[in-house]
Amino acid sequence: MLLAIDVGNTNIVLGLYQKKKLIIHWRIETDRERTEDEYAALMRGLFSIKDLKFDVVKDIIVSCVVPPILPIIENLSKKYFNTSPLVVGPGIKTGIPILYDNPKEVGADRIVNAIAGYERYGGPLIIVDFGTATTFDAVSKGGEYLGGVITPGIGISMEALFERAAKLPKIELIKPSTVIGRNTISSMQSGAIYGYAGLVDRIVEEMRKELDREVNVVATGGLAELIIPESLTIKEVNPFLTLDGLMIIFERNTRKL
Repeated sequence: MLLAIDVGNTNIVLGLYQKKKLIIHWRIETDRERTEDEYAALMRGLFSIKDLKFDVVKDIIVSCVVPPILPIIENLSKKYFNTSPLVVGPGIKTGIPILYDNPKEVGADRIVNAIAGYERYGGPLIIVDFGTATTFDAVSKGGEYLGGVITPGIGISMEALFERAAKLPKIELIKPSTVIGRNTISSMQSGAIYGYAGLVDRIVEEMRKELDREVNVVATGGLAELIIPESLTIKEVNPFLTLDGLMIIFERNTRKL
């Protein structure tokens, strides 16, 4: 089996593939202070819930946007899975031209999303990833990565509001019953949900104008399900887009699947 590991700033998402099928996935907190042994213990617990052992994993592929975590995952792979992971980065065959001024600046997760998105939906395509940051990525009709937009994520924006405004509480991110809030908490929830839905729709519409044609739009990321019901521009949600992109890259580089 292939273990796909997507290391984000807030969460690490794990996906176990049997051939090209995702059979199980987990989401754990990204913690820069954990050692490879601590991550291994956590993962062993997740595996054991499904009566799985580490030896079912024959290969590992990693996408990482948190540089201090990468050597920890590499050591974990070698020590507990007896394999060196394939790391998405320079020298990896992606099959997608990157038309960024400096391709090395593009986060690995954004390229992985673009690959999976184009493979499944074709182009032109806009991918909206709701993570620690909310990113918007454009892929051309011919499968070229064109660039995109980066905005603060909804979670860290609300954290900043709580930390910088003395009278505003920390809130649960859920949809309020009405847009017009009748108390502080529902007012903040309304601002978060509807404010981000409006942000998403405006950026998508402006990107559509620049792409100058009918465009597919797909969302992914941990908070996508919260915002998309209020969006006018996004109809498709694919929570496993990044994991599928890692599986595709692994296949293109090894031909094992």
